[in-house]
Amino acid sequence: MQQEPTDYVIEVHSTWEEVSEPEWDALWAQQALPTPFMRHAYLASLQASGSATAETGWDLRVLCLRHLGQLLAACPLYLKTHSYGEYVFDWAWADAYQRHRLAYYPKAVIAVPFTPVPGTRLMAKTQTAREALLSAAVDFCQGQGLSSLHLLFGAPEDLQASQALGLLQRQTVQFHWQHPGVSDFESFLKTLNQEKRKKIRQERRRVSDAGVQFRHAHGQAIPPEDWDFFYRCYERTYLEHGNAPYLSRDFFTRMAEHMPEHWLLFIAERAGQPMACSLIGLQGLGTHHAVAYGRYWGALERVDCLHFEACYYQPIEWCLTHDVQRFEGGAQGEHKMARALLPVETASAHWLAHPGFAEAVANFLEREGQGVSNYLAHLESRSPLRRP
Repeated sequence: MQQEPTDYVIEVHSTWEEVSEPEWDALWAQQALPTPFMRHAYLASLQASGSATAETGWDLRVLCLRHLGQLLAACPLYLKTHSYGEYVFDWAWADAYQRHRLAYYPKAVIAVPFTPVPGTRLMAKTQTAREALLSAAVDFCQGQGLSSLHLLFGAPEDLQASQALGLLQRQTVQFHWQHPGVSDFESFLKTLNQEKRKKIRQERRRVSDAGVQFRHAHGQAIPPEDWDFFYRCYERTYLEHGNAPYLSRDFFTRMAEHMPEHWLLFIAERAGQPMACSLIGLQGLGTHHAVAYGRYWGALERVDCLHFEACYYQPIEWCLTHDVQRFEGGAQGEHKMARALLPVETASAHWLAHPGFAEAVANFLEREGQGVSNYLAHLESRSPLRRP
């Protein structure tokens, strides 16, 4: 049995140009839960497009762990001056620090900006290397005098490494659809109870009766004008909620150029004119482990139930046809259960430098964790699936 090395070298980079894309993606491809959002091109596009930079509060550090020049582990780490775009909410922790006249920001996160998708965060060839990488990240935060380190939406291997190093763990709930083993939407509806079947048929009929039809395009078949229309919808959705969009138009230009195979676009039309759309991420299409990720949506017109059709029913129907095994609906949203997306537990891990606050947060997380367990049990009792 080959002995694990201990004489690692840690590199810290501040731009993706300093990190080899082939080397990064080769490591990415070896992970148990790779997502397109951890690919070099995705993360590099966030920085190059101005979407996730020091100016927007995402100051990049890329940690690479090497032995004899070989890349054994790596992760993106961001120094944060706020908690926006993370989807694991720590505002109360920041407020407690402020009330005690302590600085919570800057903090560090190991995460994909603006992307609450569970998956590998600590990419590594072995579990020992994964733990060494996380240990190096904690050491880096201590050396920088940061208040805390937060690993968000990690894979089980990441959480195992976090537990080994004594980080605190936190549970949250998302809603995911699992392929029921049928090939069409009507057969899928038969797996649901009568109430949910009736509700979904009614919602789809309202959209159809409003004269709305859908088309979709995948990968390089998405023309620039459809990307332009998508961004109009995406931007409008954020502005209607009083916020500027996180992602720039240039970011999606880079996605179309460098990662087209990972994107599926649905466009709703009425009287031949586009009026709404949803953008879906894809991983492993054509394999037995294909996954779809609901990411963004927007509309220029109001139609009853259009959001449900664009964001759930059209993607689910496509997943059934293309044998996609899982469709993840994104952060939060208990209403997704009525659309057959079932609750699953996701997790994050946290290190706090201040011993007193670390103890207080540990006590809080214990209470919160019990509440999450009770919430999951409550949700499971309301399953939309047809009982045998």
